Amino acid sequence: MSVDIEVSDQGWLAGLRASLSEDFAAQTTRLKELTEISPDTGDPGEAHNRAALVAATRHNLEQITGALRRIADGSYGRCEKCDGPIPAERLEVLPHARFCVPCQQKHQG
Repeated sequence: MSVDIEVSDQGWLAGLRASLSEDFAAQTTRLKELTEISPDTGDPGEAHNRAALVAATRHNLEQITGALRRIADGSYGRCEKCDGPIPAERLEVLPHARFCVPCQQKHQG
């Protein structure tokens, strides 16, 4: 099944949008917990770990938001670099993918 068929399938997109929205809510809750409940244990290692978790959670939220925005504007499933289709298998594994595999490899250097 090609990406164009799946991406144009409104049922598939609705399910994906719902899943991404659930992930967004879970990540938002996680970020709130990490930033509001910050007992200072005096352990620099724990502070470093917490900072890394906050950064990773914010990154996840940015990726989810981007995918939801692309669904809304109709560009979901298209590579941001070459405008080619992103394979359905890639989107199933990485629903926030912005690039096809060749462009992702070039982007990472």
